[in-house]
Amino acid sequence: MNNLSYLTKIPLIWVLLSVTLLSACSITPPENLLSVEVDDVSEAKAWEMQGKLAVRTDKDKFSTNLYWLHTGDKNELRLTTMLGTTVLSLTTVEGKARLEVDGKVYQDRDAQRLLTKVTGWAIPVDALPLWITGQLSDDDELLMQDGRQRPKKLTTIKDPRPWEVEFISWQQQSGAELPRLLELKREELRLKLQISHWQALSATSILPSNQPKER
Repeated sequence: MNNLSYLTKIPLIWVLLSVTLLSACSITPPENLLSVEVDDVSEAKAWEMQGKLAVRTDKDKFSTNLYWLHTGDKNELRLTTMLGTTVLSLTTVEGKARLEVDGKVYQDRDAQRLLTKVTGWAIPVDALPLWITGQLSDDDELLMQDGRQRPKKLTTIKDPRPWEVEFISWQQQSGAELPRLLELKREELRLKLQISHWQALSATSILPSNQPKER
């Protein structure tokens, strides 16, 4: 059963993915983290982002706003409606996943398995932190690069149902270059992800000496 079925009532307008819908929004870092500038996304040990996710299959489609906080030991993912109502919250801390959806709470040791089992949507939450920042894991095969040697297309090589990821456009955020628009494909499933705002974060205890603290 798809517990996100009510989201499919939201019209999916693909062209809006090329427009920064959240440009007026700002991200407030968590209490123990500060915004920093980095030269390369790989330098960011923690980050948070806002964007938009569109999901389409041969039977269903929906779009939703997306918030993601990524640190060394925690991932916090939230999907919200256009009105800002949270419809799904997935938090993983030290290998324990907690999913809140439809007013109910579910737990598992595997975040990807939990999300698929409860919602029916196979969003690759384990791989996305790297793909969001334009990076590949050891389980990815680079298929194509653009003229600036940035990844243009990759595929997963250890998945019996491989994902194909296309990096459609890029942008500068928080001092670094990262994707702005990605498209993910696996069989009949299509995901489009627009990154509207991405911010590198650093714990106050490891803040670089040349980085002024916010007042």
